[in-house]
Amino acid sequence: MKNSEIKALNVAELTEKVASEKEAFRKLQFAHQVSAIENPMKLREARKLVARLKTELRAKNIKK
Repeated sequence: MKNSEIKALNVAELTEKVASEKEAFRKLQFAHQVSAIENPMKLREARKLVARLKTELRAKNIKK
């Protein structure tokens, strides 16, 4: 997900997206612990996506 797409989301959509991406990241971590996933860089990408979403959500909450 690109930063321009993230900035276009409203607060409710961002909150929902953060929750879904956190859950996807948690499942990916679990899958990696059970047996190594094919591309471990997906963990890094997922973690950074959650961070970008949370950063934008915080910026929009402060702006209010």
